[in-house]
Amino acid sequence: MACSALSPFCRPEEDPFLLLESSLRCIERILLFSEGKPLRRTWIEHPYGEEEIALLEEEVLPALQHCLQRVNEIDAALQEEQDARIAIAQLQEIQEAERLLAQGGVEVEADQPAVLSR
Repeated sequence: MACSALSPFCRPEEDPFLLLESSLRCIERILLFSEGKPLRRTWIEHPYGEEEIALLEEEVLPALQHCLQRVNEIDAALQEEQDARIAIAQLQEIQEAERLLAQGGVEVEADQPAVLSR
């Protein structure tokens, strides 16, 4: 999944999929450490027992994992598109520089870097 490091695009708390991933990890930890004890809920008197915990493990957790897997696939496709656009832009810059070189549009002075003129 996406890294929660500082991003120029948004703060981690603004990324709903980081929240989803964090929630999944918390649920997994709670189930792991519950040791079969009922899980209390804040809104209902009856806690989750063995049957409800089994439903969480068999249905809810896999659904969350599937959702995150799909988000990763979407992210990978977007990253691939972005990388392709960057590569095309870099190639166009190189081609433009080569074109200018071929036209003699480069001025070079002693001890100075080449300067492209148009």
